[in-house]
Amino acid sequence: QVQLVESGGGLVQPGGSLRLSCAASGTAFSVYNGNWYRQAPGKQRELVAGITNDGRASYADSVKGRFTISRDNAKNTVYLQMDGLKPEDTAAYYCNVHFGEYDYWGQGTQVTVSS
Repeated sequence: QVQLVESGGGLVQPGGSLRLSCAASGTAFSVYNGNWYRQAPGKQRELVAGITNDGRASYADSVKGRFTISRDNAKNTVYLQMDGLKPEDTAAYYCNVHFGEYDYWGQGTQVTVSS
């Protein structure tokens, strides 16, 4: 069993930055692929960024060039660095790790971009 705890959300002005963290408990974290999803009110949950267990990153077109996903296996943590934030980035952000049949989610952290 893996438990995920997200942190780092908050209120930020347009153009600002935030770094989300997703700390995982349990063992064998390095085998898991990691993702960040987001869900805005009235919208479907969407995949924002993913990182494989060997460190390959991918991004939704809407965040390319502004967001960076990374991982630190020694700290059992996946990060999402968000720069150049826009009001449309406002959403609850969820961490997900998966490997084979194993799939775990965090509780979410709110990001609000507003002046």
